[in-house]
Amino acid sequence: MMQQEIATQLRVSRAERGLSLEELSLKTRIGTEKLLRYETGEEIPTEPTLLMLSNALEIPVANLVDGLHDE
Repeated sequence: MMQQEIATQLRVSRAERGLSLEELSLKTRIGTEKLLRYETGEEIPTEPTLLMLSNALEIPVANLVDGLHDE
């Protein structure tokens, strides 16, 4: 279930910042296809990738990992 929560939080966080997949890709140097797999829950990002994504989105990494539990 954690994989789907990360996917949802990643997608929501990106959308809240008005970033396209392409823009997030440029900020992180992660390909758009890979980002899409993370956002759909097909793949789970590694810890270093989660940190890179959280930095690009300017949010704490905890928001990606357990942000849904706080709502």
